Amino acid sequence: MFKIQTLNKIDPDGLRLFPLNNYEIASEIPNPDAIVLRSFKMHDMELPSSLKAVARAGAGVNNIPVEKCTEKGIVVFNTPGANANGVKELVIAGLLLSSRDIIDGAAWVKTLADKGDEIPASIEQGKKNFGGQEIKGKTLAVIGLGAIGVLVANAAQTLGMNVIGYDPYMKVQQALKLSNQVTWVEGIQPILAQADYVTLNIPLTPETEGYINKEKFNMMKDGVRLLNFARGGLVNRSDLKEAIAAGKVSRYVTDFPNEETLNMDKVIAIPHLGASTKESETNCAVMAVNQLKDFIEDGNIKNSVNFPEAFMERNDGARILIGNKNIPNMVSQISSALASEGLNIDNMLNKKRDNIAYNIIDVTRSKIDEQLISKLKSIEGVFMVRIIQK
Repeated sequence: MFKIQTLNKIDPDGLRLFPLNNYEIASEIPNPDAIVLRSFKMHDMELPSSLKAVARAGAGVNNIPVEKCTEKGIVVFNTPGANANGVKELVIAGLLLSSRDIIDGAAWVKTLADKGDEIPASIEQGKKNFGGQEIKGKTLAVIGLGAIGVLVANAAQTLGMNVIGYDPYMKVQQALKLSNQVTWVEGIQPILAQADYVTLNIPLTPETEGYINKEKFNMMKDGVRLLNFARGGLVNRSDLKEAIAAGKVSRYVTDFPNEETLNMDKVIAIPHLGASTKESETNCAVMAVNQLKDFIEDGNIKNSVNFPEAFMERNDGARILIGNKNIPNMVSQISSALASEGLNIDNMLNKKRDNIAYNIIDVTRSKIDEQLISKLKSIEGVFMVRIIQK
């Protein structure tokens, strides 16, 4: 019986995919094999020795101690693209909110509630204070062409915008999904210089923190509209405040408000609604659970942020999973340890990611004794050994 701990409310359509005859699921459970979560902050949490995997029902993993998990041989999964449509739709809404003064106009209309028959005339007189511009024919710069960025770029293009994209790390599969009407630009300066609107669709990492700063604001047109539905930390807030005061930024739309941005002029603050749709929550939960099941039951890895992708069809015997440092002579040492126990390898997969290697080994024997596990763990550089018995 595998134990699954949920640290947030997880969509039941996803949790139903765990067969109850083989899985126990609870928010509080001793010695869990895996954790499923959304936004729960795990950094101060003691990681149990039983823990094999953590699955984030969402894309960002800054709430998970990934490095600590890696050291302990815990595979961390996320669900890239599962909530992409929900975020895309909100970005498009953000484009419109930044262009037409809908929010202030709607708030002003509410003040007319007691004016009775005067309301129509008051509206006609006051609407001039809430004018805006159309997005058709304007230039949108999409920074980051992952699952969300590509959907945003394609949708904006169909709305009549001139769309240019920038992503030095764009994957082939995403490039194939990008409309041929979207222009891909190699440098950040040209894309910012042309843009009437800029949308950020990149992850928050130590390298991208404060990515939009004074230097990049200086590259932009006066009156640019900036949309951030990725992470708040991507924008340097003090530089943003200066850019707004100088008229460089006419609107900042963010899904990640804080005290500073809430006290700035020209900011439209949204309460982190990007993936807050029933469809997104279901898609994320289903993807997270399926990835966990495949790893727990067969050792396969897909969409991990710290281990390499690895998939191998099961043979009839036991399956041995080994995580080790990506250093020379590891495979030969592992093979020697198996041979010393008289085990014949039916099939073997060795995958690498940075300084981590992951091995899936199918052997003819259906049961593995503790002596082999000890031998494998004693190899210098091996930090994870797991046996899946047939």
